[in-house]
Amino acid sequence: MPTFAQVSRLSLKKILVPTDLSPTSRAALPFARFLAEIYGSTILFAHSIPNEPHLQVPLDPLPAQDDVVWLDARQRFGEFVRELSLGAIPHKLLLERGDVADAIPAMIEEQGVDLVVLATHGRRGVSKALLGSAAEKIYRSATCPVLTVGPKAREARDWKLRRILCPVDVSEDPEPVLHYALSLAEENQSEFILMQAVPLVPWQHRAAVDKQSRGALENLIPEQARDWCVPEYVVRWEHPAEAILHEAQARAADLVVMSVHRSRAVSLSAHLPWPVASEVVSRAPCPALTVRV
Repeated sequence: MPTFAQVSRLSLKKILVPTDLSPTSRAALPFARFLAEIYGSTILFAHSIPNEPHLQVPLDPLPAQDDVVWLDARQRFGEFVRELSLGAIPHKLLLERGDVADAIPAMIEEQGVDLVVLATHGRRGVSKALLGSAAEKIYRSATCPVLTVGPKAREARDWKLRRILCPVDVSEDPEPVLHYALSLAEENQSEFILMQAVPLVPWQHRAAVDKQSRGALENLIPEQARDWCVPEYVVRWEHPAEAILHEAQARAADLVVMSVHRSRAVSLSAHLPWPVASEVVSRAPCPALTVRV
């Protein structure tokens, strides 16, 4: 796998933060604030209210100034954001009707969003199979990277990007993921761990596979990045989700940067219980930045 040419600084002019106004959704804010301060971003908060019930006799929609539900939601939304103490960080409120997860792709395009930051309850197993995951629906459909803060992520009071873990599959094109991971590492002078999971390798073949995999990982780092980056190369023998989680825990990673595939049927994939990204997001000790490929 050849290297790519160079590492360029990220442009994060607009960061979108979906919220349901719950305490869980607040968990995303410190991470969004940290990135907004570094990159001079505007934070766009997105909240939605249910669609009006379907009536047998359709009525004309109420003007916004006469819609009590809309006015109440706007007031609660405004109070929620004011309590976040954003200081000088520019921000904007986006209030929509319907499922906010369904509205995110259009918001990204219309607002020119560069990054989505969200928190999730991290449902797994049967509850996820029955209820789905709004977070997974968002990061599998978003056309920009999504930073997801799962329920196991450490509190972000002093979050710094000291250590970034980037799992890749060298059989695929890792350039989109490496672009974001290396850019963040350079901006924050982070330790950088590049990892591949190679499951089901018999012990007698592991030395040869380890040497080959490490060589492939080393070839991914651009020559220009070697001036400031001394990456660690890690090969693990577990299945990908377990490998990522074990390495993130062992290294006390501050961020996992990984690819996620867009399902051909997003609404269906959101109900599948155990895809890799879902496992990582719901169990990782740090946020996960997913880049759709």
